[in-house]
Amino acid sequence: MKQDSLTLYKLIILYMLDRVTFPLTKAQVSDFILEKEYTNFLTLQQATAELTDTGLVAAESNRNRTYLEITEEGRKTLSFFGSRINHSIKSEIDAFLRDHEVEMRNEVSILSDYNRASSGEYEAHLKAKEKGVTVVEVTLSVPDEDTASAICANWQQKNQEIYQYLIRKLF
Repeated sequence: MKQDSLTLYKLIILYMLDRVTFPLTKAQVSDFILEKEYTNFLTLQQATAELTDTGLVAAESNRNRTYLEITEEGRKTLSFFGSRINHSIKSEIDAFLRDHEVEMRNEVSILSDYNRASSGEYEAHLKAKEKGVTVVEVTLSVPDEDTASAICANWQQKNQEIYQYLIRKLF
């Protein structure tokens, strides 16, 4: 593979991350790049790994998702080399982000995870974020893993309803 191609894939990833105000999941970035057939999965993984290794992208893993955010160094790099991305590719990225913004934002703004506490019970950690700011965060202690897992799954589906309920009851 030519180094120029790998550089282009890295710039595409940086451009995508720079165009949003929230982190994107690795899967969201992959969906776009692989759908457009810019490259294959392994090359995309290499490009993402090199961006995180060099500090141009910050990666945070939570359960089965990896969240990607452009760093200040990544922004500087993009400002120097962003002109290497073809205008038509930038237009495709912008259209993709515009068309999928709400669902992508929801996917990365509604977080849930659980773990076993030292007491032996499980804790379900639920969080909703808006523009990077936590608007609600709840930790529920439950007796077993199945219950914690179900709570996390339900949070993904019912978070807005629960948030509205809390606001109505607390204000």
